[in-house]
Amino acid sequence: MRNLKLLKSLRSSELRGPGSPQFLSVRADTGSLLVVSQYAVTEYDPRTGQAVSEASLTAEGFLPEDGGGVVVGLQDLAELESACLATAGGDVVLFNLNTCQLECVGSVDSGLTSMSWSPDEELVILTTGQETIIMMTKEFEPITEVGIHQDDFGEGKFITVGWGKKETQFHGSEGKQAAVQPAAGWDDRRPRVTWRGDGQLFAVSAVCPQTGARKVRVWNREGVLQATSEPVDGLEEPLSWKLVLQCVAVNSLLNRVDAPSAVQLWTVGNHHWYLKQSLDFGGDRQAAPVCVCWDPERPLRLHLARRDWTCITHDWGWTTERSPGQDAADNANVAVIDGDKILVTTFRQGVVPPPMCSFELQLKSPVNQVTFLCRPQGTNQLAAFTADGRISVYRQSGTCFLCCSCLRSEIEVDGVVVSVVHCSQTGTVALQLEDGQIRRVLWDCPDPSVEVWRDSTGCNINFPVPCVQTSLCSVGGEEYLLGLTDRSHLYAGDTELASSVSSFAVCNDFLLITTHSHTCRCLQLSALSVKGLQAALASDGGQNDETQRRVERGSRIVTAVPGDTRVILQMPRGNLETVNHRALLLAQLRKWLDSLKFREAFECMRKLRINLNLIYDHNPKVFLENIETFITQMNSIDHINLFLTELKEEDTTCSMYPRPEGSPIQLQPVSGQKKVDVVCDALRSTMETMDPNKFCLSILTAHVKKTEPELEVALQKVHELRAPGAVSAEEALKFLLFLVNVNDLYEHSLGTYDFDLVLMVAEKSQKDPKEYLPFLNMLKSLEPNYQRFTIDKHLKRYRKALLHLSKCGPEHFPEALRLVREQKLYSEALRLFAANDAQYKALSCAYAEHLVEQQQAEQAGLLLWRCGEFVGALQAFAGSSSWRNAICVAQQIPLPPDQLALLARDLAGNQKLTEQRRYSEAALLLDQYAKDCEEAILALITGAVWEEALRLVSEQDITETNLKPALFDAVSSHTVFLEAQVATFARHRARLAVVREQKEKARLDMLDEDGPDCPDAELYSEASSVMTGSKYSHSNSRISSRSSKNRRKAERKKLSLKEGSPMEERALMYALGEIVTTVDKMRVHNLLKALVLFQLDRQAEKLQQTFEEALQTTEAALPEVWPDGIQNNNAPLTGPNSTANSITASFQQQQQKPAASQQGPVFNHHLKAPVCNV
Repeated sequence: MRNLKLLKSLRSSELRGPGSPQFLSVRADTGSLLVVSQYAVTEYDPRTGQAVSEASLTAEGFLPEDGGGVVVGLQDLAELESACLATAGGDVVLFNLNTCQLECVGSVDSGLTSMSWSPDEELVILTTGQETIIMMTKEFEPITEVGIHQDDFGEGKFITVGWGKKETQFHGSEGKQAAVQPAAGWDDRRPRVTWRGDGQLFAVSAVCPQTGARKVRVWNREGVLQATSEPVDGLEEPLSWKLVLQCVAVNSLLNRVDAPSAVQLWTVGNHHWYLKQSLDFGGDRQAAPVCVCWDPERPLRLHLARRDWTCITHDWGWTTERSPGQDAADNANVAVIDGDKILVTTFRQGVVPPPMCSFELQLKSPVNQVTFLCRPQGTNQLAAFTADGRISVYRQSGTCFLCCSCLRSEIEVDGVVVSVVHCSQTGTVALQLEDGQIRRVLWDCPDPSVEVWRDSTGCNINFPVPCVQTSLCSVGGEEYLLGLTDRSHLYAGDTELASSVSSFAVCNDFLLITTHSHTCRCLQLSALSVKGLQAALASDGGQNDETQRRVERGSRIVTAVPGDTRVILQMPRGNLETVNHRALLLAQLRKWLDSLKFREAFECMRKLRINLNLIYDHNPKVFLENIETFITQMNSIDHINLFLTELKEEDTTCSMYPRPEGSPIQLQPVSGQKKVDVVCDALRSTMETMDPNKFCLSILTAHVKKTEPELEVALQKVHELRAPGAVSAEEALKFLLFLVNVNDLYEHSLGTYDFDLVLMVAEKSQKDPKEYLPFLNMLKSLEPNYQRFTIDKHLKRYRKALLHLSKCGPEHFPEALRLVREQKLYSEALRLFAANDAQYKALSCAYAEHLVEQQQAEQAGLLLWRCGEFVGALQAFAGSSSWRNAICVAQQIPLPPDQLALLARDLAGNQKLTEQRRYSEAALLLDQYAKDCEEAILALITGAVWEEALRLVSEQDITETNLKPALFDAVSSHTVFLEAQVATFARHRARLAVVREQKEKARLDMLDEDGPDCPDAELYSEASSVMTGSKYSHSNSRISSRSSKNRRKAERKKLSLKEGSPMEERALMYALGEIVTTVDKMRVHNLLKALVLFQLDRQAEKLQQTFEEALQTTEAALPEVWPDGIQNNNAPLTGPNSTANSITASFQQQQQKPAASQQGPVFNHHLKAPVCNV
């Protein structure tokens, strides 16, 4: 639905020559024109009006001097820097454009009738006076010569399947003679040759000698006939190949009358030929064009040469003429020129596929230009410029257009104007000149004038290159002129916004564009600056980017309906498609929701499949404050139910429909509550207030759609439906069955204990009465509490079942106890019985048994102790090593002294106290309750509790037999352990120095070999992955799922002290850290005091010295083992010399640093010897 618009027209009348032009060609490299007449060939530059070169054809004898010669073909050959021309006398001549020399490269005695070069200029076809075809190479070497008229159809001959011959078929009312009428009398009977765009086939149109009518034959590059056309009535000489549809387009007219000279430009779409431009030259024979050709470089540049040697160049551009309105008063009109008719389609009312239309305006002469009025409230008026120079204005009145007036107006502009655009909102008029300059027209002045277009800073703004389509818009509050070039570049003034743009349109506050990557982008202009617009068009967009959508290949924008969400696209084949762009759609929905037009928004969202959660998510506070307005506007139970059923917890403004940048974030009005529950409760309460009978089904839906469906409440409301005018209970129940599974509804109805409701639900379900009637009859025969217990147990509501069963009397307690054991409802059961009841005691004992099974014996003992089961409590406390509670219970029983002493001895020695290394507590039991002081002292000696052992020794002297030997053993074990740790520390320290020396040497060697810029040198730096604790990359789901303790254990397993292992340095550092930590944690202070007390000075001195040497050795090695670069590095390691592994390991080390004191050795200790000098 595009029209051809004249962008620029260049007329040059300086060239004069003998005779009149016969052929016209364009040099692709220079743009100059090659004109040949019956006397000479001339190269002419229309921009300067000067002849570049010229050669006489009569002087060389190629044409007669009397002016009767005829040139049958002219072709520019860029590779040869020559022009090739053929004369009717049979000569083929090369005109050298550099030397202006003529050279005859061949001659045909019978003469030539036409010449045609292939698109790649590799082959030339000549038709001779003997009606033959000569095919030659570009070096003019003959390839083949065949006759034009062939009896054979060609290689593409159809296969006959026995359905009769063509001659026996029906030929219409005119009979068989209609197919063999000869060519018209004005036909020049000369052959015409045309090539397919890829140069693989060419077609020849010639008059058949037998029938006198023209036939078209198709040949390949080898000169082999491929196909022959059927006889066509009225076939004329013009011939051209259309590559897009791969068919031959010919001019077929039944009648031809003499008419004033004119050039017409036609285009085809949807199998309909449109006359887009008509250039009328009047009856002046000298002004009539004699040569017409298209520019080989500019597809829409047309060159004409008149008989008086005047050359005219027209530049055309495709444009879509759409009404520029911005509100609902505009009908979204699009006007299409079709000869002397204007086809107007109003897309607001509907989409009419071309070539049909909504209105058809018939004018008296062909239309060359059409445009719409830019005045607000008048955008449905259009003006048409016809071939006779008149401008007619039409306005729409109802269902027709009326001619208002014919006018002519002008204003002087310094330059050639190629486009005019007007903004109806601001009243700005902008002009574009042929070189891309932009001018502003001042119409509101007494004397209209034109000034240079300037931006807000006062700088002149011009397009870098001329644009074929322009439009005014406001970007970020500043007015810009947008322009699209024929090379698909989109500009905002002198700033390029995007490339690969096939079409664009401005609709309200949005810029719509289609691209050659088959996308349609829609951007809000007021929210973006020019740079932001550039960035947005350059980005590919995310998954939920509302500004972009895919479209069919080759789609172009026809128009966008103002105040609506529809965008009309036209496909390459001509058909129309309507899309609702997500950005336009969401912007319109947000506008409706902000103005509380819930019904319009709902209808649009339902039609275009937009999630209805957006109605609430757009502004939750406003929605909840205007729920009554929402319900009133909906005024439909079905619509409200549809809204409720689509509710979900997801915030669609954060996922499906992100808010535009800069828009405020709307917070949930009720914190801590779920969105679905908030909306359902608010709607339900409002509907109950307005009209509970009318909105009965919606109220039920609100109960059912909550996150925890209130089916019992909904069923109870169904059961209570008795009001006149309300929905019947049967209808409401059917509705509930539509929302909820029938089995779930039956179970919940059973949970209401209302058998009438249960029967009503069961009857509406598809259940067999034999399935539920016996069960219901059995329930009716039971006592009420036991009946409810049976129902709750059937529904697996065990807590409710236990509550009802507890009210059934003591005779049902065994069943209650069994239920408690099966479902582990001990805590709930204890709350249902008094503490002094026998049932409470039985439940406590059962609970205690369960706790013992769960390895919670101490809690079981407390429970038994509370209910008076002292023996069971004593056993539970004894099993859990809770000796204090066990002694208390034993004293309450009370146990005899001998049994109490046996219990104490058992708790101290045979149970877990000594196994748990709780020697002080074991000694207390043995001393105070078992009355065995010697065993208590032995327990203290075993636990190295020297001070407490000395306290008890004063009462009984066993120093020589037990205490001193234990002191000697402790000194010996401590000394041996410390010496072993020091030796191991020294060995690891020496090996660490060797490893680091080897690594440094390897790093220096690599630097010497590859230079300081070696990319691998950083692997050997102090910040390498090995030094910073980097780990080999691995993927182990088992390790990742372990606890932190097990993960640390798995990491330690990777550290190998084997010489040469990849992580040997880390393993050595870890081992040294373990030794430092172990030595630091040793406690020898009490042992030294005990040695001094018993005058064992030599042993004390040796232990003191050994311990001090160990501390000094480890403390002295700290700076060497953990240098400052590692020990004091508190920041993550980054920088140009870091590796990916080193940076990752450094950040992991920082994250694990708070737990370092618990999970590994501490490297920066402040170690001191114990304060004990001998």
